[in-house]
Amino acid sequence: MAQLDVRPLIEGRNFGVRISGITREQTADPLVREAVNALFEKHGMIVFSEVEPSGEMHVALSNIFGSLKDHPSKAVARVDQDAMPGVIDMAMKPGDPGDIDVDGVTLASWLPWHFDHAYNNELNRAGVLRAIDIPPEGGLTGFVDGIELYDALSPELREKIEGRNILYRMNVIMANYRFGAPARYHVHSEKPSSDMVMEESAKVPRAVHPAVWTRKSGEKVLHLSPWMAEGIENDETPEGEALLDAVSREIVDLSKDLAYWHHWKPTDMLIWDNWRALHAVSGHPPQYPRRMQRTTIKGDYGLGYFEGGASNDNKILERTY
Repeated sequence: MAQLDVRPLIEGRNFGVRISGITREQTADPLVREAVNALFEKHGMIVFSEVEPSGEMHVALSNIFGSLKDHPSKAVARVDQDAMPGVIDMAMKPGDPGDIDVDGVTLASWLPWHFDHAYNNELNRAGVLRAIDIPPEGGLTGFVDGIELYDALSPELREKIEGRNILYRMNVIMANYRFGAPARYHVHSEKPSSDMVMEESAKVPRAVHPAVWTRKSGEKVLHLSPWMAEGIENDETPEGEALLDAVSREIVDLSKDLAYWHHWKPTDMLIWDNWRALHAVSGHPPQYPRRMQRTTIKGDYGLGYFEGGASNDNKILERTY
């Protein structure tokens, strides 16, 4: 096995590593795969730099970590399901609907802190992301470690939120975003696909996930997604909503110091642990295009369920490749 070029992503911190120059041939090497998976489990995020900028490499790199899983919504664009199954395409062109004012700045492609597929009972293992069109300003993807968030959360809020379960529903109407929303937040227009996504999810029960969970390593993870959260299970009261909002706002505040924001290059790909990390998108000036592609790694941590004991048959349909 060729020696991997591995470096810390953030000096002095355990969250994330950077691996430079991994090749498509190496992605098929069992020893390389074992080493990379061990790094991912320990650090929760890997930035692969100086890699072959192709869809084939994207799929090969993703397959190191397990089977690929299709996105649950049919409204999300795919790349080529025959040649590259499981790869979704997320493109924003100048003039497309979806601009949002955040603290007085108009942005395209802005997304708040969240983890993926919170609205399903099963929680996928990871996402692997790459950039196709990179705006000259903004367009960063942010990641924050739930282990670091748990340790940094105020003791009062930590005591109140630990042991609570959070209710989630797929809700891509950005005007509905509540918990932890910026003080100056205005949605100019919704994306055209939003109505189809909402129609798909209308009959799906709410999913439930713990706000805090414990890894096999013994580390506790604050794993609360402000986006798509609807309330606290068995406490949909003004007091419960106030607690959920307070924790969400502290997540946003703590992320100002704890988050890693990735400045994209065409030769970058990265993976993050969806059971551990939250991610967000900084947004960019609307006059620039931005296009990203992502794969989803199948898996489940076994702690989520549908509200009221609803069966797996109610979930948004997904395929595995």
